[in-house]
Amino acid sequence: MRDELYLGPVPLEEECSQVGTPDYLTRSRKECRAYVNQLKRKFGEPPMGAALIIKSCPHDFGTYHEVVVVFDDLFPDSEEWACGVDDDLPLTWDEEAKVELTFLDLSFS
Repeated sequence: MRDELYLGPVPLEEECSQVGTPDYLTRSRKECRAYVNQLKRKFGEPPMGAALIIKSCPHDFGTYHEVVVVFDDLFPDSEEWACGVDDDLPLTWDEEAKVELTFLDLSFS
């Protein structure tokens, strides 16, 4: 069965764009993309049955974005990989993500 774990829009101790601020949708997608790239650097490419995606989530104040790891228990490696990612999320941006965010003209901590 397919399942998913929400990982947040950015590393745990970093600030993210806030719903309702100017250019939120564009900025949040770019932050999430940088986060996905960082997770792939840290954990490698997802195995068969798993993926890192950016999910749009409706909210009273507007749509927000989060990085989600999806997996399927028909592929045991995918579930193990997804749980490993969820258990060891980065606290801060790595150097490559900082460069990516700077290039995208986004601020970071």
